[in-house]
Amino acid sequence: MQRGILYPSRKVFVQSSASVVGGHEMKGPLASCFDIHDDKDEFGADTWEKSESEMQRLALNCAISKLGIKDTDIGALFAGDLLNQCAGSNFGLLEFDIPYLGLYGACSTAAEGLVIATLVSGSGYMDRCACVSSSHNCAAERQFRYPIEYGGQRTPTSQWTVTGSGAFIIGKDDIICEGDNQSGAVEISDVMIGRTLDYGITDANNMGAAMAPAAADTLRRYFYESGREPESFGLIVTGDLGFEGSKILRELMKTEGYPIYANHVDCGLLIYNREEQDKHAGGSGCGCSAVTVASYIIDLLRCGKVQDALFVGTGALMSPTSTNQGGSIPGIGHLVHFISHKRDV
Repeated sequence: MQRGILYPSRKVFVQSSASVVGGHEMKGPLASCFDIHDDKDEFGADTWEKSESEMQRLALNCAISKLGIKDTDIGALFAGDLLNQCAGSNFGLLEFDIPYLGLYGACSTAAEGLVIATLVSGSGYMDRCACVSSSHNCAAERQFRYPIEYGGQRTPTSQWTVTGSGAFIIGKDDIICEGDNQSGAVEISDVMIGRTLDYGITDANNMGAAMAPAAADTLRRYFYESGREPESFGLIVTGDLGFEGSKILRELMKTEGYPIYANHVDCGLLIYNREEQDKHAGGSGCGCSAVTVASYIIDLLRCGKVQDALFVGTGALMSPTSTNQGGSIPGIGHLVHFISHKRDV
């Protein structure tokens, strides 16, 4: 039984991607990469939860528009968020005529959706799939901690939930989007599903520590099975371990004999100016890796600045119920391997 690296039966490409973000994200270093933003984080809605749903609608609609296709040209849609029962996805994607499966992988949801879309499209069951994920700072805070009006103090290890949504359209053909003058096609060559690990972390304000061992486990398994060394990849991108989790991951990988100091970056550290914007340990949330990969990382691959990249989306599989009962926080890390190909255009 195959439990490690999974290879699609046919080639699979990132045909299109789109990102929607809020005001804090537009003040960060990746602002020029995003497609749509709202400085007030409202997106025309009267509640934060409805705002998150609207971000998902906008992100998927933007990705579809870039391809010049109809929603009925997509075989299946995989989506998730941080709200109870994935309400952000369920309501935000109602208008699309696409068969739908809801996902919950916490902050690893973008990677989880990419893994599933790659395997379904790569198997030949469907020619094209889409995946979407999102988070909203104000909605997530009042669900997992306290409403922002409470004014609670954030610890140095805490991360700032990103307000954003990322969408990807995955398919069997390399299609050049309208207005795309970049010469690179982005293939997803293989994926690896993560294992749930629990190292007894109970601090909901230190999710990086809970997720880092799972990221290390997935990377270790991948390097061992593939026979490749970390330095053979242009980038090793983790989901949102933040400052604390990234330090832990790098030490764990060094101990395992796979040092990643030279080419490791983390979405939670890329999306904000951590010190200038007072984001403590960096960014987090389903939207963090979704918008960073859908914009900045995919752009690097399309432009050929990065030829070969591993993306490990990490998630802290916590809930208010389990943490209030003194339970620990399991972690997960799913891997997606991107390769850039030069187009003959």
